[in-house]
This record gives sequence, structure tokens and C-alpha cells, in this order.
Amino acid sequence: MRAVVYDKYGPPDVLRLADVDRPVPAEDELLVRIQATTVSRSDCGWRSAKPFITRYFTGLLRPKRKILGMELAGEVEAVGAAVTEFKVGDRVFGVKGWGAHAEFVCIRESAPVAHKPADITFEEAAAVCDGASIALSCLRRADLQKGQKILIYGASGAVGTSAVQLARHFGASVTGVCSTANLQFVASLGADTVIDYTKEDFLTRGDRYDLIFDAVPVVHRTMSLGGKGGLTPGGRYVSVTDGSPKLQIEDLTYLKELAEAGGIRPVIDRTYPLDQIVEAHRYVDTGRKKGNVVISLREQRSGS
Repeated sequence: MRAVVYDKYGPPDVLRLADVDRPVPAEDELLVRIQATTVSRSDCGWRSAKPFITRYFTGLLRPKRKILGMELAGEVEAVGAAVTEFKVGDRVFGVKGWGAHAEFVCIRESAPVAHKPADITFEEAAAVCDGASIALSCLRRADLQKGQKILIYGASGAVGTSAVQLARHFGASVTGVCSTANLQFVASLGADTVIDYTKEDFLTRGDRYDLIFDAVPVVHRTMSLGGKGGLTPGGRYVSVTDGSPKLQIEDLTYLKELAEAGGIRPVIDRTYPLDQIVEAHRYVDTGRKKGNVVISLREQRSGS
């Protein structure tokens, strides 16, 4: 099968297409033919090994796992003998953690994997797995309640666009912070107020929030030094770098049902074929993506 591999850390050019062995599912695994996956900021961080501390997880001198890609959407190609919830031909989506930048991947039935939401594309399903899964974990960890005020810094990215929609669904009053170009876009997702960070520092506005969610992150430099500007008494600051709780199958099922009900709309900025993975990484590296960057494999099957 074809897969995108990397043998050393560095810029996007370290990535290359290669023929590798198709994985064989263990008795508790599904073999999924991938139709779509994503390129996330995490993928780019692991590829570049920045910050350096990531090497303690990915390999000190060179990558231990040579295929990136966390999120996936596709069709079940085969199942292990112990698998009971899925069968060949089922359309699924989920979070593997690595290995999804390939034509096939094995994933445990007990992992965050579920039947794909009806009436959305494979590309949209992969996008739900990316930003929405992280945003849901962070907002649940912060115990966001109906009627509370939340500020989302980085509201136009993959995590931020999902956080705006989820916070509205939870009944919170939402303020989004983004660049000038994305003000109307973030408002269209449901933000009650939108702040242009290129013209105004929200910390100096005098407004107070029950929760500040740093989806980029940027605000942590101030908050980590003990600053409480912008927070109500007892208010909380949560960053995507804090380490989100592990995504559970129940969370993925919740996102599936929410997507089917129209409660969350996955945002896709750009879609690339697998053989343009380097270009996809270059774009994500710019830090200017709006929502998710998706890799579609549906048009490039090669008989593997």
C-alpha cells in the first residue's frame, strides 16, 4: 500500500510517498481503508520535532513511528475474530493517534472509532475527529455550563471553530478572538462577540469571562505567570497544551449524533490528495489555516 513516511525530523520535504506492507488486523482490530484523514498542527509538530520535548514521545534522534496522521474516516476492509461491533463494509471514523496518512490502517475496536455520521462526507467526518474531539475534551474538562461566558482565543482554527459551535450548543455566551479576515466567519459559527486580535488586546478591554479557552495557544504566556486578567472570580483558563483527557468512544458517538443533528458543522479550509502531503504540511506550517486541512484518498487509488 502507499503511505507517507518520514525517516528524520525537519521541514515538510522530509515526507515522502512509499510502498509499505499493508497491516494485518489483530483479533481485536479493524482494518480500515482510509478515504480521508487530516493534517493537524500536531502532525507538523511531530514532523519537525518542535518543541524539542516532543522527541521524548516520538524518538530522540529519529522518528520511532514513520507514518503520521491521527484522524481517519473510511470503510472497514477486514475485522479480527474478536470484533463484534463492526463488519466489513461499515463506514467509520475515529482517532488512531498515528499511521493514518496511508491507504490502510489497523485500529482497535476499543479505540475511539464509531460509525460515520450519516449524510456527511468522509472528508467532513475526518474533520470532525480533528478539532471537535480536542475542543470537546477541553470544554468538558473545564466544566463549561449553560449561561457562562467563554472567550475562545484562536477561534478560526480547527479546534477554535469547533469550540465556538460546541460552546453555543452548551448554552454559553461566546466571544471569539481571531484575525481581521476571519471576523465574519467566526460570527457565522455562532460567536456572540468577535474581537480582532490585530487591533485589540482582549485582556485590556475590562470584560470578564468564566472560561478562557486558548485554542492556539498564545494567551498562556500571560496566564501561566499568574495573571488573572479577563477572568471572573473562580474563572478558569484552559489551553490545548494542558493535555486533554483521552478521547473516549462515548465522546465520538456524541459528536456523531451532534453532527447528524446539525449541531456542529465541520469546517474544511483546504483538501489535498495524498501525493500533495508536503504542500498540505507547508500550508499548516503557515499558521493561517481556517478550520481543518484534509487529505482525501478517494480519487487516488492505485490497486494496493
